[in-house]
Amino acid sequence: MRKLPDISKTGASPTTAKHDSAHLHVSGRATYIDDRPEMAGQLHAGFGLSTQAHAEIISMDLEAVKNSPGVVMVVTADDIPGHKDIGPVYPGDMLLADGKVDYVGQPVFAVAARSHLAAKKAARKAIIKYKALEPVLGIDQAMQEESFLRPEHVMHKGDAHRAIAEAPRRLEGAMSNGAQEHFYLEGQIASVVPLEDNQYHIYTSSQHPSEVQKLVAEVLGIPLHKVVADVRRMGGGFGGKETQAAGPACIAALLASKTGQPVKFRVDRSQDMMSTGKRHPFRHRYRAGFDSRGVIKGIDIEVAGDGGYSPDLTDAIVDRAMFHSDNAYYLDNAIVTGHRCKTNIASNTAFRGFGGPQGMLVIERAMDDIARATGLDPLDVRLNNLYGIGERNVTHYHQTFEHNVLPELMAKLEESSEYRKRRREITAFNRNSPVLKKGLSMTPLKFGISFTAKHLNQAGALVHVYTDGSIQVNHGGTEMGQGLYVKVAQVVAHEFGVGLDQVQVTSTRTDKVPNTSPTAASSGSDLNGKAAQDACQKIRDRLITFAAEHYQEQPEDIQFADGHVHMKERTIPFVELIQAAYFNRVSLSSSGFYSTPEIHYDRETARGRPFYYFACGASVSEVVVDTLTGEYRVQRVDILHDVGRSLNPAIDRGQIEGGFIQGMGWMTTEEVVWDEQGRLLSNNPATYKIPTIEDLPAIFNVELFEQDNPEHTIYHSKATGEPPLMLSFSVWSAIRDAVSSLSDYTVSPDIDVPATPERVLKAISEIKERPQTKPLKKEEAAYGVD
Repeated sequence: MRKLPDISKTGASPTTAKHDSAHLHVSGRATYIDDRPEMAGQLHAGFGLSTQAHAEIISMDLEAVKNSPGVVMVVTADDIPGHKDIGPVYPGDMLLADGKVDYVGQPVFAVAARSHLAAKKAARKAIIKYKALEPVLGIDQAMQEESFLRPEHVMHKGDAHRAIAEAPRRLEGAMSNGAQEHFYLEGQIASVVPLEDNQYHIYTSSQHPSEVQKLVAEVLGIPLHKVVADVRRMGGGFGGKETQAAGPACIAALLASKTGQPVKFRVDRSQDMMSTGKRHPFRHRYRAGFDSRGVIKGIDIEVAGDGGYSPDLTDAIVDRAMFHSDNAYYLDNAIVTGHRCKTNIASNTAFRGFGGPQGMLVIERAMDDIARATGLDPLDVRLNNLYGIGERNVTHYHQTFEHNVLPELMAKLEESSEYRKRRREITAFNRNSPVLKKGLSMTPLKFGISFTAKHLNQAGALVHVYTDGSIQVNHGGTEMGQGLYVKVAQVVAHEFGVGLDQVQVTSTRTDKVPNTSPTAASSGSDLNGKAAQDACQKIRDRLITFAAEHYQEQPEDIQFADGHVHMKERTIPFVELIQAAYFNRVSLSSSGFYSTPEIHYDRETARGRPFYYFACGASVSEVVVDTLTGEYRVQRVDILHDVGRSLNPAIDRGQIEGGFIQGMGWMTTEEVVWDEQGRLLSNNPATYKIPTIEDLPAIFNVELFEQDNPEHTIYHSKATGEPPLMLSFSVWSAIRDAVSSLSDYTVSPDIDVPATPERVLKAISEIKERPQTKPLKKEEAAYGVD
């Protein structure tokens, strides 16, 4: 195949393109599943939910449900003709409860009625009797009772225990992070149309249409070729629609198969929040040995994730937490242990970062703790532990961290954000401000890009060139607002040298590109862009072969650019070549395929290269904390993020800003709360606080760190979907820094995530109640105090 020059080095670079659906989003004309016109005879689904966290079902009286106005069909687990378990990797995710329930909000039965309201009202009329069983609620109880979904996994490098014992200084710490609700704008929804010959068309708001296709087929007991899953767009996903969009689709399909009528299932927000999983809560512990410069000599880390009642994706999520427990720091001697806890809440699932954020928290906590113990500026401790080159570039899972841009990136942001100057000013401010205390923190980021399940690192695409020169593209990636479609369209336009307006990306469908991977792991552009490029290059090579013969030109002299085909002796419009090729029976359509090279991981030895490359970044956050109330405000944020050679800087900048704010919400205000019976209390927008426009920092500086990704990604770009969320750690660290100032920076406060005002106030009170000690001179010098 002939190779075109990099997208960044051509005059017709389409990198300024806006989101392909932007005009539809802002005008309200973007079509989501609930916007589709009602079909003749369409029914609406609802479900009845468990009120018990753990119980046997003694009896279930559904007569009042069946006789409720508008009800057409009621189904239970006994009515499922095929698989009752829709676990995506391991069994355990029941479509409808069968004999027992394992969390409050678990679907027990489903209803099809003539309206959404009728289905909802009918579901409330069920009479279900339970025999209560003892639930497991929380990680501590699960660890004590050894309630696990999967066996523990251990990664190790060197001799951590010996290194800790022999280190000049030792420290240990523990913390927890809470769950996070996805809070996608469009809730879980599916619409199923039964067709002739036992076929089904599924309109699904899913990040993984091939999985929806597979599970619907298995639930109905039919072959996969009878089912088409179709995704035009989602109103947000963030991981919450990777596996858990399958449930509503399967229920709607089951009801459609029983009634022979189209069925739509739109899950209400409160039911959605009760019945679906969230970001995994984690409990973290570490024990570290270090020297006077804060350099870690050995560390023992334990992470325990609350998977909820079923495996879902917990095994891979805890694995990624373990992979990322080093974040940006070189650990010469390390042991990392990961537990997968089973509890009686909704099965927790993928969320932007997929366990990486939880894993990074523990090492960032350790960096701040070590800084307080040594009297050094936390930034200096971080820089002293930063991955370098040569011998300081091998991770605790024995992957070499190649192409490390962290030292250069950190130095650049430290200077542009005026970190040192602001540190001195903030320290002086805190000395003279009895109530308001400011905090400052700079945290780095290293995030591995690839699915850690090797087989998922593949993608397909289908490209058609029509005789008018327009091009249609289909690929396995799904659009959830992140701009994947426009990025793939840019690739296709560039490969053929035509304008972006000549390219149309159509909805993701399993009958066009089969066996697709989920749009997750920040790999959407990497995988699908490469697959589309492969399809384009196959067509382009045919066109070049034809043109060379037809026009008597040399193949190497034929170039596609500016909507034309440039040859040595002539230049013709692109459409002219397409029409000539068509009349000469040259195929103008091709499939494409891509699989990520060089990745592997052996769980037995805990060694390998699970990631194709790393995306890096850093952020500086400044906060002010009211020590009387625990309330705080983020005043300024500076971000420098590594994007490789950006496919679309405007889209990438939006991803960075949005990811940071979503992460900031998890760090600060988004608190998920269950009561002692396992009932979710934060189950609506009134009790769950995501960031609003009022929470944005007054100064928000975002810059792209652009240089070619040395790995052969699409046009040497890097992923920007998940990594920016972890940049928000600087907010949490800055809050801890402000509280620590009450002790002249000698105490590292215990503040779990999210750092709600209540938790901040508690930490303030604990420091105020401690005996006051005079700080050491070296501590004063580190913070710029004369």
